[in-house]
Amino acid sequence: MAPFKFADKAKILVVDDESRIRDACALVLGEEGFEVASASDGDQGVQMIKGEHFDVILVDLMMPGLSGLEVLSYVREKHPHTVVIVITGYATLEHSIEAMKKGAFDFIPKPFTPDQLRTVVAKAIKYNRALQDIADSNSRLKTLVNSLMDGVLVLDRERRVVLANPSFLHMIDYHGESVLGKCLDDCPVGEKLHGMVTEALGMEGDPLTELAEELSWGEGEARRIFRAKCTPFRGRTGSNIGTITVLNDITALKELDQLKSDFVSLVCHEVRSPMNSLMMQIQVLLDGLAGDLTDKQREILIRASGKMGGLSDMVSELLDLSRIESGLITSEKEQLDFERLLNEQVEFHTPGASARGSTIELEIGSNLPAVFANKRGMEEVLTNLITNAIKYSPDNSTISISSRIENEYLSTTVSDSGYGIPQEDLERVFDRFYRVKDENTRTQQGTGLGLSLVKSIVETHHGMVKVDSAIGKGTTFTFLIPINELV
Repeated sequence: MAPFKFADKAKILVVDDESRIRDACALVLGEEGFEVASASDGDQGVQMIKGEHFDVILVDLMMPGLSGLEVLSYVREKHPHTVVIVITGYATLEHSIEAMKKGAFDFIPKPFTPDQLRTVVAKAIKYNRALQDIADSNSRLKTLVNSLMDGVLVLDRERRVVLANPSFLHMIDYHGESVLGKCLDDCPVGEKLHGMVTEALGMEGDPLTELAEELSWGEGEARRIFRAKCTPFRGRTGSNIGTITVLNDITALKELDQLKSDFVSLVCHEVRSPMNSLMMQIQVLLDGLAGDLTDKQREILIRASGKMGGLSDMVSELLDLSRIESGLITSEKEQLDFERLLNEQVEFHTPGASARGSTIELEIGSNLPAVFANKRGMEEVLTNLITNAIKYSPDNSTISISSRIENEYLSTTVSDSGYGIPQEDLERVFDRFYRVKDENTRTQQGTGLGLSLVKSIVETHHGMVKVDSAIGKGTTFTFLIPINELV
């Protein structure tokens, strides 16, 4: 197929066995600034078309030798971006229909006036420019997609391959013949990706949703892990006309995360044993089993014990983060009675709140469903949020907890009327080891890992957590779990 190129000065070929027609067209179109060539019959016209590109071709329908329809068929096959206008002295309906079926842009009957010729050629040039814009856009898009490091697969509604860039084919370890036009069933993409495409194509009428999964190819050292995202795309009528799938190679990130988690786990386990031993020895001293202590000695040991307790909490939370990142949280889910879980948490934390003269109020929406979730993880989330609400509120405060179905989510909030968080700190409260430092929090002990744990646990349940706060008015944490995670 000849490359499509539109010159600054459009090139036009007139193929007609009547010299007066050729000369008249050359005169009129030449005055308009076009570059005009002519051929006296179909055979000469085809030879000229083989030698160079023309933007517009005017061809007589009835000529000796190759007919205009035969020339038209050749142009449509070899130069699909060239616009063909049929010239005929036999402007019958049958001839017009046949020419249009073979791909003619328009036709002009003999005899025609210069204005008629200018009008039809002007329309053809405009159409030619539109074809050029489309071709250029497609070329840029193809170059862009083929240069991406991510794998891209585009399918039509029949699951046939419309586009598969080199990165995608390399990721699935396919180096055979072209997959364009093949059905997805004939491509080695794995069952998970098949399922994603089927689900995406079935989303007729639903809001557009991006499906995400982790896929793996190969075994042993050759094993690769990919993050796959599959999205349906729709036509003007709103119906699905295909899918776009993007693969990101996350093998290195997975390996790095695993190394990091393994290192944290190893260090924490190695630290925990001697630390527990030290705490036991300190307690022995505080209990007076090694002799009497002076008041100053007891004060020092109590402070040391408190610091060791804080370090122990940090080790436990780091181990919890390690478990989350290793995927154990997501693999240990069960059906939970969330209402019962909330009541247990309120009962557990009420003594701590009462010690400060504070109260905990619980409001549960009607028909709160069970949750398919990790019990320990949900307890960790609620414990951290309720403990923080008690800790960072003044005495005699009220802690409010509520849970209800909100749109597509199970929404749970923990609110206090405490000190509040400065706006500049809100974006970082979920960062590891980050703690708000002001006159109200300076004396509070903490590791800065609690809210990071909350965020990680909620996200492993495909949910999200958000915070809203104002200085002196309190803070509200809300975490949401999708309805499709409910049983």
